[in-house]
Amino acid sequence: MGQLHIATAAGIASGVIVATALGYLTAMPNSARAEDDPPYTLLHDGFFYVGGTTKTVDGHTRVVNQMYVEFRIPAQQTHPYPIVMVHGGTRSGTTYTGTPDGREGWAQYFVRRGYAVYVVDQPGRARSGYSAEDYGPSRVADMESGQRRYLQQEKYNLWPQAHLHTQWPGSGAPDDPISIQMVSNYVPEIEDFTKQQFLNRDALVALFDKIGPAVLMAHSQAGAFAWPVADVRPQLVKAIIGVEPNGPPFYEVNFTGPPSYFRQGKLALPYGLSAVPLTYSPPIKDSGELTIAQEEKPDAADLVRCWMQSAPARQLPNLQKMPIMVLTSEASYHAPYDHCTVKYLVQAGVKPTHIKLADLGIRGNSHVMMNEKNSKDIAAVIAEWLDQALPAKE
Repeated sequence: MGQLHIATAAGIASGVIVATALGYLTAMPNSARAEDDPPYTLLHDGFFYVGGTTKTVDGHTRVVNQMYVEFRIPAQQTHPYPIVMVHGGTRSGTTYTGTPDGREGWAQYFVRRGYAVYVVDQPGRARSGYSAEDYGPSRVADMESGQRRYLQQEKYNLWPQAHLHTQWPGSGAPDDPISIQMVSNYVPEIEDFTKQQFLNRDALVALFDKIGPAVLMAHSQAGAFAWPVADVRPQLVKAIIGVEPNGPPFYEVNFTGPPSYFRQGKLALPYGLSAVPLTYSPPIKDSGELTIAQEEKPDAADLVRCWMQSAPARQLPNLQKMPIMVLTSEASYHAPYDHCTVKYLVQAGVKPTHIKLADLGIRGNSHVMMNEKNSKDIAAVIAEWLDQALPAKE
């Protein structure tokens, strides 16, 4: 792979580190050959639960709020910090352990590179179990949702970049076997997103307290959990990899198709990056003390107008203590607004690296890039960034 040059003069001046590359690899074949994924040796693998509490009702005791964690420890662990992989909405930890067309996932990729890997199921999701009495109503995504968001997003054209999608490993049609595999992966989740954020924050804090310093990888919905975890455990979260993390700050974006494409949705992240309180400086007692305004013009015609703090902006001191990457694909519904998350972090004194895959010649990906044809190319970008962000000690 060509050298990944992540620092530019313009980027440093603005507080955003922008990735550029020369001589980047071409896309991987649709299906991996045996020699691409040779056998590897694990020192240990297994699972455990964290964050659970017992609850007794009518003489019957059960465990609630728990998070399932599976781990793979390579025989030759060459990196000191494990990677904790947290999936997004509608899905489970299988996001990282395989692809709908049967290839290995990012979990195996990073184990092969010498990382210990911990893959979770969010509380109230999949192997973590569900208690309607404690979590409230559930919801589950359907085939139609997948069609609009990544299976055949180019057909629906709900956001300006949707037509650029080329990397789905199947036809995307509802009856395609790979589409069936993807939608079979959907599991019920807690309907109340704010409740999800608090439960996941607490469970992930318990996980980091158990395993020690680690890298936190958060996809999509899990971005709203990652920032609060790093905020309360900055000494344990050694880096954050935000794979199109939940956003944009404050208000949801609803996609309407041409010509306007965007409509502002509800307030979902009152603390800017999360519904969970974050440590701001000067401090705030509640989110209502954050003064915000929407930009008058977007940075480009195909981007949303960001909500930002009014000057002087409060800082996020604890998120300034670790390297952070925000990774955005070319065709995803995050392409119109991930820059808002980056700009908000910069305004709060954080210096994130914003890697836009298209700038590296990796084109055509949707929001579920870890499941698409060129998933290994994208994992390689993450691995190289980690090598530079957390260099091995002499």
